[in-house]
Amino acid sequence: MDTSPLATHEDVLLREDDGGVVVLTLNRPAQFNALSEEVLSALQTALDEIASDERVRCVVIAAAGRAFCAGHDLKQMRANPSQDYYETLFAKCSRVMQGIVNLPVPVIAKVQGMATAAGCQLVASCDLAVAARSATFAVSGINVGLFCSTPAVALSRNIPPKRAFDMLVTGRFISADEALSSGLVSTVVPDAELNAAVATLTDEICSKSPVAIRTGKAMFGQQRTMSLEEAYRYAGNIMACNMMAEDAAEGIDAFIERRKPIWKGH
Repeated sequence: MDTSPLATHEDVLLREDDGGVVVLTLNRPAQFNALSEEVLSALQTALDEIASDERVRCVVIAAAGRAFCAGHDLKQMRANPSQDYYETLFAKCSRVMQGIVNLPVPVIAKVQGMATAAGCQLVASCDLAVAARSATFAVSGINVGLFCSTPAVALSRNIPPKRAFDMLVTGRFISADEALSSGLVSTVVPDAELNAAVATLTDEICSKSPVAIRTGKAMFGQQRTMSLEEAYRYAGNIMACNMMAEDAAEGIDAFIERRKPIWKGH
């Protein structure tokens, strides 16, 4: 396993590559991994590199220390009190979140401690989220006079509107189990089992055809924006194309012959 910090002066993001799995670890534990400009830039660089690397099978976004992510760096924001600065900052953050959504491979949030405001947005932007049972979630900008408008975009695409709006206007923290029941996270495990649960999930993803996984992620996101009729037409075309892939032929033949498939796609 190769472990190396990205080229940032604070080493605010660590990257590990292991067998097709890339782990990006937010590394500002003393600041509860707040999303400073430097963190956002490091994340964007990493996402851009991963997007063009066909060897990558899935990505895990993790965090050092007791918290997953406390949202934007409020001290840095207050040190730059101009609307132009804020618009640029939020555009940079939005690009990162969309980069996660648009990445061609699954992205898993590995959540311990609190995930608040843009930290909760980060969880919501990932394809899957595995949370420790003690984890908590909130979009708490309202408590400091700031409605979490950009986090609301990701949140409202994960959970029912009334639950999302309740979180947005109250700033109330919800438990990992509440996050699971509302659809914000996909799995909740005992704290001591978080590492093992994420490893099991990445192993499962990496055991599948890379062609099918990449096809599926792109298709799943796209069809959600369509009408039912459009979605079926689009999905049928995608599935027909997928059937023509070498991996699909190999997988079906292996099933018929009762053997393990040997994937060749990237």
